[in-house]
Amino acid sequence: MFSLKGKNAVITGGGSGIGRAIAELFAAQGATVHVVELNLQGAEETIHKIIAEGGQGYAWSCNVADQQQVLVTVGAIIEKRGAIDILVNSAGIAHVGNIEKTSPDDFDRIFHVNVKGVYNTMFSVIPGMKEKRRGVILNLASVASSVGIPDRFAYSMSKGAVLTMTLSVAKDYLQDNIRCNCISPARVHTAFVDGFLKANYPGKEDEMFAKLSKTQPIGRMGRPDEVAALALYLCADEASFVTGCDYPVDGGFIRLNN
Repeated sequence: MFSLKGKNAVITGGGSGIGRAIAELFAAQGATVHVVELNLQGAEETIHKIIAEGGQGYAWSCNVADQQQVLVTVGAIIEKRGAIDILVNSAGIAHVGNIEKTSPDDFDRIFHVNVKGVYNTMFSVIPGMKEKRRGVILNLASVASSVGIPDRFAYSMSKGAVLTMTLSVAKDYLQDNIRCNCISPARVHTAFVDGFLKANYPGKEDEMFAKLSKTQPIGRMGRPDEVAALALYLCADEASFVTGCDYPVDGGFIRLNN
């Protein structure tokens, strides 16, 4: 089950965290993985590991906020390996602050990566998927798409947009056999979390890690591989009846955080 053999999968933000876990799992399931990253070194590290474990993959340097770069990169991928079967939008950045602590530059930076980046990649791959009359798109949203999170004004804005773009694309391309879903993680333990704690709570990293973990009703943060497992299902043929849905991976955060 859940074989991706013969599939071409493009994964943005696959150089670290959740994106890397998805890239590695998809490659293990037989996909040829294309990691699209602003950080080329991170992309290459992911691909080196995939190849070392017997998988196939390529690293691509690209700023998803720049539509021309995305169009060129997608064109090069298609020229190299053929049609794109799967797109996973995992690239994203964070911002801490309420509206008063969100400058116009902060807002624009989050919008360009988290919203326009998702728009750019979907805009670039959908024509080819329409031509082949098949395709799967999976976007990484957030629990912030559905509930209020303190001090996450710009980030919540962007992830709310990801959720509604997902629904719109799913509706518009039903007849083209293109499925589009999203995943909404709560806190997931990645290198980003460790860096955030080190920068903002020096000397109190362990204390704050425990505090943040307890904000999930299940009592811990999620793991990247747990998100990747759901991503695999949603992008596999076994999920062919699933489109236009948002799937929380949140340790009970949305429904049980009373």
